[in-house]
Amino acid sequence: MPSLALTSSSVTNSYLKNVLLQPLNNHIMTTETKRQKQVAGLINEELNDIFRRMGLTMMDGGMISISSVKITPDLFEARVYLSMFQVKDTQAVLKKFEEKYKEIRKELGTRVRHQLRSIPEIKFFIDDTLDYVFKMEELFEKIKKEEGKGGSGAGE
Repeated sequence: MPSLALTSSSVTNSYLKNVLLQPLNNHIMTTETKRQKQVAGLINEELNDIFRRMGLTMMDGGMISISSVKITPDLFEARVYLSMFQVKDTQAVLKKFEEKYKEIRKELGTRVRHQLRSIPEIKFFIDDTLDYVFKMEELFEKIKKEEGKGGSGAGE
């Protein structure tokens, strides 16, 4: 019987932790569902072909490709991350993509109309992971050079 008296407070604490906070934790730790991955893959594949046909893969003296496509859980918005290699003005190129948004979405709609009920809104973003990788490599090289100078001075 004494355990019943103790469980009322522990029940409320565990109830708060398990029931009320569980949806919050799931929302924070969202992962893509199988359907999101399928739709993102389909959109990625079709957009690559659309860009190639519209001549959007080479702009401003550089190469543009889709690094990834992320889609919202409700499948109404697709975030397209563009990787730009040796492009002088990335913001100008991004603006060109946004200007051609209606053409791109219309073409996408004609291609995937039988697979999707509604064509998602497309938002373009610059994927700067290549720039980040190059900066990190430069930092590692700099650290390696400094360690080489510091290591030879300490040994002598």
